[in-house]
Amino acid sequence: MTTAPPQLNGRARSLPDLGERRPVEQDTPIEPPTPAVDPIAEAEAASIRARTYAETEAIRIEAEGKADTARTLAAAEAERQRLANERTAMRLEKERATHEAHLAETNRKREESERAARQARQADEAEQRAADKASKDVAEADAKWRTYAIVFAVACGIVALPVQVAAFWNPEAWWLVAAPVMLEGGSWVVQRGAASAVANRRPLWHYRTIAWLLAFVAAGINLWHGWTAFDPATAIATAFASVAGPGVWDLHEHGRIRKRDGVLTRQERKTKERDAARAEAMRKLEERVEAERQAHREHAVRAAAEALDAARAQEFPEVHRHAKRLAADLGERTITESIWKRAKLDVDGALPGESAEVLRMRNAAETRVEAARMKKTVSAVSKTKNEQRANQMPRTQRGPARKPPLRRRGDTAPYVSAAKKQAAIAARTAATEEQK
Repeated sequence: MTTAPPQLNGRARSLPDLGERRPVEQDTPIEPPTPAVDPIAEAEAASIRARTYAETEAIRIEAEGKADTARTLAAAEAERQRLANERTAMRLEKERATHEAHLAETNRKREESERAARQARQADEAEQRAADKASKDVAEADAKWRTYAIVFAVACGIVALPVQVAAFWNPEAWWLVAAPVMLEGGSWVVQRGAASAVANRRPLWHYRTIAWLLAFVAAGINLWHGWTAFDPATAIATAFASVAGPGVWDLHEHGRIRKRDGVLTRQERKTKERDAARAEAMRKLEERVEAERQAHREHAVRAAAEALDAARAQEFPEVHRHAKRLAADLGERTITESIWKRAKLDVDGALPGESAEVLRMRNAAETRVEAARMKKTVSAVSKTKNEQRANQMPRTQRGPARKPPLRRRGDTAPYVSAAKKQAAIAARTAATEEQK
């Protein structure tokens, strides 16, 4: 059994009076004293326990609520983060797909451009090869034609020259055998002069004339001597040889001249004439169609002008009559827009599209819209139109003006110059009306 401490909270504690000590018999058992029950203390203790339990439960419930809220917020945040991650992933996939599609489109366009360039290059190369081949063929044909013409002319000279030599042979004047050589050689010399004229783009008709004259002289000699000295076949053959050689060469030079001058062939001339006729027909057709279209437009414009004039005469008879008088006075056949504008100002005092009725209707509509916007009646809005008018402004109605309140400097903001002028004009007008 422990004893109570002699002090309590630093103060001396008084010992309870236990009464007179009596000896206790050894045989009688000592029973512990029964503690006294304090109902107030019990009630306070129960209240404290209840309050503590309630506070504990409140703390627990609050902690559980906070934990539930934290778990809910964490779940919501996790869900939001998951959705954000999904959206980010989807956006990245979309951007990747868009980028891949862009790259594919870019590659496709590049391949198409490269393919088109390659095809164009191949086409140009094929065209160039065809042009080179055509030029080569033309050059080969021209070279063969020139060679054949020279060979044929030489052969004709060989055939025609012996008869001419026989015609000029004289033992006593043997030098006359140079005459046939002069005739045949002269013809070829003149032909070479014609070729030089072709190359230098000079006139060559006189060269060709002299060459043909020498050829016909040689042919005549061959025909006369061959007929008299030999037989008709020899005469005709040698005469033909004298003309055929220079003639074939002249054909060769004639082709070169036409090619140099760009002379068209008969087929080319017909094709060109046909194309020109077709183009002329198309031009005439287009001119006729354009004329019909222009006539249709003019008819539509005239019909629209007539309809507009009829509508104006019906809707605005006074303005229309005045406009007709103005048009006649100004020397116009129709009522132009300027004349109609002037007539509208003269009669209605307003530009086209406006009048006193239109302005009244517009003001009434604006008043109704303002009343609907301010949730007021139309009369209330109309009364507040002049709320900003100052007291020093003159009254518009007749009769004595009310006495204005006492004003001091700085009560109202100063007016601008235009407002001052307008106020002065209004004051003078009101004073004039009051004097009347």
